[in-house]
Formats: sequence, structure tokens, C-alpha cells
Amino acid sequence: MTYHHGDLRATLLATAMEMLEEGTPFSLRALARRAGVSQTAPYRHFDDRDALEAALAADGFVDLKVALVGDGDGIPATVNGLIEFAVAYVHFALRRPAVFRLMFGNECTDSAPQVIEAAQELRDLLATALHNLFEGDDLDALATACWALVHGLAVLHLDGKLDASDLDATARRVRTTFAAVLSAGAIRATGR
Repeated sequence: MTYHHGDLRATLLATAMEMLEEGTPFSLRALARRAGVSQTAPYRHFDDRDALEAALAADGFVDLKVALVGDGDGIPATVNGLIEFAVAYVHFALRRPAVFRLMFGNECTDSAPQVIEAAQELRDLLATALHNLFEGDDLDALATACWALVHGLAVLHLDGKLDASDLDATARRVRTTFAAVLSAGAIRATGR
């Protein structure tokens, strides 16, 4: 690919994302070569590799949000919708493991405010869905528990602790696990 005109930052991000997802090691210098620009061009948009990775992670969160809700609002309106939200999360991780690991593999710091904001949007989306579906004072705790559950399932599949070779079987596992946890919470809430 050779860069000729247009939005250099977008071109650099797209090229870096390709390299990341291919497993090609990248630096700003390697990125410049691949994008067909001068070695100093990436530094006009990214101070260093950490800044580039933060931008890639923020873009990954945007892509994950689209995978979860589509182009519209898409906030789950039923428990089954919430469970499908979880399936979409795990499937995103399995389809794009390198960006998923980048999104969650680094600490959120003040030097990457776009990552903090993107991660918070994802948590807010889940919290909104739970507030629409359930009543109670512990909905923030439930949002954290649901995110931890689905994220844990994603990582267990990515790390080969759970078989991810069949996406349909993976989806069934996520559905049954999520339903079991939500059912257990309902039983506890009713005192059974």
C-alpha cells in the first residue's frame, strides 16, 4: 500500500490495525514503510508506539460497540437480548483476538483518555441495558459481574481453556453460562 492523499491518520491506523491483526510486529518506522510514507510521517499523529496502540485500542472499542449494538441504539431490551450481547462480545474476541488483547491488555491511564472513554461507554451501555431490564440497588454491581463473566468467557476461549473451534458451540456455552448465572441471581433474589 502506498499513501498518496486523504486522511493520513486514518490510513496509518488502518495499516497498523492490519499489521496487528496479521501478527506482524510493528513500530512507527515499520508502519511508515508499510503505509508508503516517510519515516517521520507517523510522528505527526502519534508521539510514540504507546499513543498509536492507545488509538488502536480506542478504535477496537468502537468496533466492539458496533458488533454489540449495530449502527443504531441496539441496547438489549430482554434478557435473551442481553445474553446475545454476551455472545457477540465473545465472538468479537474470537474474530479479532489481537485487537481484543490490545484493548484490555494495558492499564487505563490518563495518558490514554480515549481508551478510558471508550471502555466507559461500553460499561455504560451494559449498565443501561441492566437498568432497563432489572430493578434493584445492586445494578452497578450486576453490570460489573456481567462484564467480568463475559470477559472471562472470552479470555478462556482465546487462551484455549475452553474449546473455541466451533462458533455455534461457543455461542451455546456463553448462552447457557450467562443464563445459569442470571437464574441463580433470580433464585437468590426470591429467597429460594
